[in-house]
Amino acid sequence: MATKSRMIQAEGHLIDSGILSGILNTILARGGDYRITNFIVGKTPEEQSELEVELLATDEHALDLLLGALKAFGVFEKTVPSATLVPVEKARYAPESFYSTSNHRTEVFFEDHWRMVEQQRMDASLVWDAQRSVFICKKLRDLREGDLVVCGSESVRIFPAEAQRKKSADADAFAFMTNTVSSERSVDTAVQQIAQELKRVKERGGKTVVVGGPVVIHTGGSEALASLVKGGYVNAFLGGNAIAVHDLEIQFYGTSLGVDLKTGKVAEHGHSHHMRSINRIYGCSSMQEAVRQGVLKTGLMHEIIKAGIPYCLAGSIRDDGPLPETVTDMIQAQQRYAEIIEGADLIIMLSTMLHSIGVGNMAPSWVKMVCIDINPAVVTKLADRGSSQTIGIVSDVGFFLRALAERLEA
Repeated sequence: MATKSRMIQAEGHLIDSGILSGILNTILARGGDYRITNFIVGKTPEEQSELEVELLATDEHALDLLLGALKAFGVFEKTVPSATLVPVEKARYAPESFYSTSNHRTEVFFEDHWRMVEQQRMDASLVWDAQRSVFICKKLRDLREGDLVVCGSESVRIFPAEAQRKKSADADAFAFMTNTVSSERSVDTAVQQIAQELKRVKERGGKTVVVGGPVVIHTGGSEALASLVKGGYVNAFLGGNAIAVHDLEIQFYGTSLGVDLKTGKVAEHGHSHHMRSINRIYGCSSMQEAVRQGVLKTGLMHEIIKAGIPYCLAGSIRDDGPLPETVTDMIQAQQRYAEIIEGADLIIMLSTMLHSIGVGNMAPSWVKMVCIDINPAVVTKLADRGSSQTIGIVSDVGFFLRALAERLEA
C-alpha cells in the first residue's frame, strides 16, 4: 500500500508538559506512523524544544485527519500555505469550511508572516482586519457581510498553554494543584497558595476577576469577599441578579432567602425580604444611588460600588425584579462579561456553574482559573467544555472565603 508523508513541526516545552508523548501516541493511535528527523531539546527552563517529524499515512485523506488531530498539540506543517480567506455572503453565516477557534494562543500564516490572533476565545471564527493587519476572533453572530474569514486549518497554529509554560516562581505557586478534581486536596494549602497568588497579582498591578453565585451569600461568605474587594484584591466582579439581591437582603434584614444567618431560623415574613430589598433599591433608582444616598452602607455590592471596579450582573429567566443594574439582554451581558475579563491574570469562580462555564468559554487558556465548589462535577464540566486550565478545589465556599480573608489580613 502506498505511503504518503508530510513534514510537521512543534515548538515549546514539549517534554515536561507531555506534549511530545501526546503527539507521538496520537499518531500511532490513529493508524499513522512517524520518523523524527530533528529534535533540539531545550536544556534550561527558558529554552524551548524544537521537534521536526515526518508524518506517514496511507493516503492524503488520512494525513489530513492526522494533522487535524495533532493541531491541539501545537503541530503545524513545515511548508505552510498562506491562509485562505473567504468573504461572508450573509450576516451571521460563515463559509462552511471556516476554522473554529480554541482558547489557546493562535497564529495565522498570511502574506509570508505568522500573525498573532487578537481577542482569543474558543468557538469563534478568525476574521482578517485589513485596516490593522491583524486577525481577530469573532463569534458567528457578529459576522457581517464581506468579512474575510479563515477557512481550513492548514495555515493555523496554536500554542497550548502547557507547552508555553516554563518553570518559574509563579508556576511553582500553583504546583500543589493540578487540573484534576479531588476532595482530598488540602483546603488549607489551597487557601495559602491562592492568597500568595492574589498578593502577587496585586503587587504587579495585575487583574483578578471574581465570578460569584448566591451560594457565597447563603454560606456566609459575603463579608469575607467584601473584605477582599476593599483590600484591593478583586479588580472586577461577575455574577447574576441573585447574588446581589441576597447580599442586599442580608444588609437590610439580616437574612438570606428569609433565613437568619446567625440563628439558622426562618424569620417571620422572611420569604418577602428579597422582594422588599429589590423594592428599596428601586426607591433609590439603583444600587449606585442607594450607596450614594447612604441607604446601602455595607456588604459586597456596597464595597464593589465604593471601589469603583467594573461589574456585571447577568439576568436569567428565574430572576425576581430584577435589580436596575441587571443586564437582561443575554447578548449584551455576554459582551460585557467579555470586556470585563479582558486582560485578566486570575479568575476565581465561586459556586456558580453556569456563570463559570460562560466565563470559561470566553477566557483564553493562558489565564489562570480557580473554581471553588462543594460539587466536584462543576469543575469537571468546565474541563469538558475546553477550559482545561481550571484548577478545582472542593470546599464549602463560605468557609473557603473566610479562611482566605483571614490569611490575607494576617
